Amino acid sequence: MAEDTDQKNPFTRPGFILAAVVVALVVVLGVVVGVVNATRSDPESQSSPSPSESSAAPTADESAAAGGASVCGLSGEVLSGSISTAPAAKWEYQGTVAYPTSSEAGPADTKNGVRTCFQHSPEGALFAAANAVVQGSDESTVKAWLDYFVTGSARDQVLSAGAGSSTGSGTRVEIAGFRVLAYDGDSARIDVAVRGSASGKTLNLSMVYPLVWDDGDWKLNVTDASAPIDVATIPDLAGYITWGA
Repeated sequence: MAEDTDQKNPFTRPGFILAAVVVALVVVLGVVVGVVNATRSDPESQSSPSPSESSAAPTADESAAAGGASVCGLSGEVLSGSISTAPAAKWEYQGTVAYPTSSEAGPADTKNGVRTCFQHSPEGALFAAANAVVQGSDESTVKAWLDYFVTGSARDQVLSAGAGSSTGSGTRVEIAGFRVLAYDGDSARIDVAVRGSASGKTLNLSMVYPLVWDDGDWKLNVTDASAPIDVATIPDLAGYITWGA
């Protein structure tokens, strides 16, 4: 039985954890509680970084040296701050999942079917994370998306593991809210609340994306291939800014 559970458990394969549709499928399989990242049972406990984790906002010159100017020339660089209200967005669909777009925050370009180029700002980081939830759920583009979006010391491991495949028939996923846990211009931690439902079951998930400004765009900084993002079940959306289609 244990072997069968491991085969069905998408969290045992690095690529799967990035696929929102498969995350919702875990709900149907009834194994979420046992496989999500057990180190973060209370999202509120990480609502803000400790003083030792924070750093002063870099200057524009420092930012350009570290991660480069916007890959597509998108303006509006902001190197510090947060987001207190839901930003305006035009919601479009990739398959059955809605993703946000903005002429200011991005995405401002598309390459190989992958939406790229997000503003160097808290809003840009949020839009990048929200689009990652959706782009990670489309089998037709997920390989190209992983190749573009993943950086960090575990990048090669994630790419070699691949995205796998899913059978998400009857499963629905939607972005329901967000929290900006940290932002300093060089990096960001964006918590996206995702609601998944299938076969009459509904589950709220917290999906924290550790992003870095790299080569002129926001990228997913993966240091542990077994847990590219931090996922935890949450009872409700208390503490989140409501946002969605």
